[in-house]
Amino acid sequence: MTDSAETSNRASGKKPPRRGDAPARLWLYGRHAVAAALANPDRRVRRVAATKNAADWLLARDLPADSVSRIEDLKPGAIDKLLPAGAVHQGIAAEAFDLPRARLKDVCAPAEPGRPVVVLDQITDPQNIGAIFRSAAAFRAKAVIVQERRTPPLAGALAKVAAGAIEIVPCVKAVNIARSLEALADLGYETLGLAGDAEMEIGAVDLSRPNALVLGAEGAGLRPLVAETCTHRVRIPIAPAMESLNVSTATAVALYALSNNR
Repeated sequence: MTDSAETSNRASGKKPPRRGDAPARLWLYGRHAVAAALANPDRRVRRVAATKNAADWLLARDLPADSVSRIEDLKPGAIDKLLPAGAVHQGIAAEAFDLPRARLKDVCAPAEPGRPVVVLDQITDPQNIGAIFRSAAAFRAKAVIVQERRTPPLAGALAKVAAGAIEIVPCVKAVNIARSLEALADLGYETLGLAGDAEMEIGAVDLSRPNALVLGAEGAGLRPLVAETCTHRVRIPIAPAMESLNVSTATAVALYALSNNR
C-alpha cells in the first residue's frame, strides 16, 4: 500500500487491509464433510478430488451442478498425497476456503428457548470438537463459540467427525470467552457452566428461558473466571461408579436435556 493510500484510509476511518485478512485455504475430506461443503452456498470450494465410486456417490446427491462438474478423477493413492498422513478420506477430498467469520450478535440473536448456544472453553481436541458440532447440529443449537487462539482449524479430521455439521452450525471465534458469556447474557441467555461438582442438576434448568451451555476442557474443566461468569453451574447426574463423561458425550446429553425433548 502506498503512503497516499494509507493516508486516505486513515482519513476515511477505514482500517488498511492486512495480509491475514484473506480467508485461509484448507482441506476437507470424507464423504459427508465434502458433500455438505459443496451444498453450502457460503463455502467457496476450489478443488474436488474423488475416486470413481466416491464421485458416483456425490453425483447421486442433490448438489449444485457447478460444484460436481469440477470433480477430478483420482486414485486413492493420489488423494493420500494431498492430505496429512493417515487421513481416512473415503475416496474424496476438497480444497476449500475457510467460512466467512461469524459475529456473535448476528448468529445468536434473537435468543430462543430450546435452541441453546454451545460455548467451548479451551477445548482443543479435534475429535471432541467435531463430535460436539455434530451434536449441536442434531439438537438445533444456534451456534458454537470457541476460543480463537486455542481451537484447531475446522477442517481435516475435525470436519470429518462433524459429518457436515460445521456447514450447518455457525462458529463464532472469540478472543475472550468470559466476555462472550456477558454478551450472551445481554441477549437474554442464561449461561450454564457444566461441572461435575455443581449442586444444580441439568434437569432443573428452566427451559422457558434461552440457554447457553458452557463446557471446559477435560481434566481442567472450566477456568475460574469463566465459571464465575456463568449464571448457573450445572451437572449431569451419573452413577457414582463413574467419575465423569467424555466432553463430547456430556455435550450430547446436556443438549438433549436443554432441547425441550425431555
